[in-house]
Amino acid sequence: MTTNKNMLVWGHLGALFVIMVWGETFVSSKILLNAGLMPADIFFYRFLLAYLLIWVVSYKRLWTRSIKDELTMLALGIMGGSAYFLTENMALLYSMASNVSILVSSCPLITAVLLAIFYKNERMNRKQIFGSLVAFVGMVLVVLNGQLILHLNPKGDALALGAALTWGFYSLLMKRVMHRYDSWFITRKVFFYGLLTILPYYALVEPLKTNWEILSRLEVFGNLLYLGLVASMLCYVLWNWTMSKLGAVKATNYLYLQSLCTMLFAWLILHERITWMAIAGAVILILGMVRAERK
Repeated sequence: MTTNKNMLVWGHLGALFVIMVWGETFVSSKILLNAGLMPADIFFYRFLLAYLLIWVVSYKRLWTRSIKDELTMLALGIMGGSAYFLTENMALLYSMASNVSILVSSCPLITAVLLAIFYKNERMNRKQIFGSLVAFVGMVLVVLNGQLILHLNPKGDALALGAALTWGFYSLLMKRVMHRYDSWFITRKVFFYGLLTILPYYALVEPLKTNWEILSRLEVFGNLLYLGLVASMLCYVLWNWTMSKLGAVKATNYLYLQSLCTMLFAWLILHERITWMAIAGAVILILGMVRAERK
């Protein structure tokens, strides 16, 4: 009993660590975009670095136990890799960042609905649903950060919603394999199939542009290494492990905190302002999170 409680505590701490890192990745990505890298190129470099690094600790097993499991890994690579990052980054080309952030951050609600349809043991009770909705409202206030008007763009907003949907399916598919294989192996397969399925985009839409002068800059290489080693390799492994300990719904609810972490890091590193609306939203978000995490 004590061991199970300890695992739950470590699961919550692991989720908090991952969300803090993922919240900061928006700042690192902005630095790389300002340096001249394209969104799809940032995804490719960070996943390639993560895939090469993870071979150091995950090299014994090459394939899953069945074709069905291998196809699940392929789907995970698409939903948690190429499709998610492409839809999110393409949404930013058509819609405002605040719109995209709000719609992408709806993935805990989408995940909860998908899991409730397919898995009875993952269904939230009424108090948890209320807490999740309160956390979503708080997250919206944090993202808006004093901006009261949203400029809707059907194409961009649809892409952002598509990104949230892909992450919901990532959580749904993870339920199939997270107790059958270790987190390192699953994560390595996700990186591999994420890289493999991004290649048609480079062939049909926009080729990969490798500018060695940009990549050799210390600021660029340092941020890419951080995104590949910490935000991708370490955090994907930890996130997949966290889902196996907390359950997909409880783990995914932590994604509401991502916007709060982004706001704090943007304030610290990029010197962006924080309004009273965002502070009020942070309080509401945390209160909703506490309610959503309790049975």
